[in-house]
Amino acid sequence: MPTNKQRREAAQRRLQRQLERRGELARKRRRNLLAGVAVIAVLVVVGAAFLITNVIGGNDDAAASGSTAASSSTAASNSAAATTAAAAATNADGTVACDYQPDTSGNTNLKDVGTPPNPAATLTQGTSTLLMSTGQGDLTLTLDRAKAPCAAASFTYLAQQGFFDGSPCHREVNQDTFGVLQCGDPSGTGSGGPSYKYAEEVSATTTYPRGTIAMAKTNQPNTTGSQFFLCFVDTNLPPQYTVVGTVDEAGLGVLDEIAAAGNNGVNGAGDGAPNVPVTITKMTVLQ
Repeated sequence: MPTNKQRREAAQRRLQRQLERRGELARKRRRNLLAGVAVIAVLVVVGAAFLITNVIGGNDDAAASGSTAASSSTAASNSAAATTAAAAATNADGTVACDYQPDTSGNTNLKDVGTPPNPAATLTQGTSTLLMSTGQGDLTLTLDRAKAPCAAASFTYLAQQGFFDGSPCHREVNQDTFGVLQCGDPSGTGSGGPSYKYAEEVSATTTYPRGTIAMAKTNQPNTTGSQFFLCFVDTNLPPQYTVVGTVDEAGLGVLDEIAAAGNNGVNGAGDGAPNVPVTITKMTVLQ
């Protein structure tokens, strides 16, 4: 029969084993918790990158037709300085020299209407007013030459060439902090645009509040083209997309009605083609 001392020693050994098992279980739980948090963090980053990538896509990236729109996950993590292409050179008379480069990607969805005239002396003062007529209503767009002279000149030129006429607004994203209607691709694929591309005009303080008109791009710098997005909510995006102007209040009302109808969610919840088809019947330059 074991002595009291032996029983005490056996009980201490059992207690020690229990404590060791509990410690090991606690360590496993911590490891599993950290792993779970890491997975969630990755999913959040990937999800955000997918949303950005699928919303503001540009014209010459093959991914633009199904996985491009606002930028790419890589671009989203970069600083504005890294993604701001070479700034337009300022001339002695206050004009700037814009550099519209041929798009040599081989993208078959591009539409050639030439390039804006006299790019070496692009105006940097005043505004350009355009009427964007759609089947859902009219939007008046005011382009700011001082803020984005090259984008304003390109946008106005393309409108004068009838580039936007008959083109669909192929994408709508409707989220609490991300609400945009994306247009400007005559092919309707999300990868179309003009036969040229040019530098982004952004700064570290560029933001996208409700009413903003901004230019789409791919995940590479110097890839602004014709696609643009209209913000109907204050939209959280990295400062990588040229803000070219604003939409009037009546136009915002049209956007609100389009947003209220939702989208088909083909790219994920709240991200897809508008449920109410939106086509630019005519883009008219008023001044």
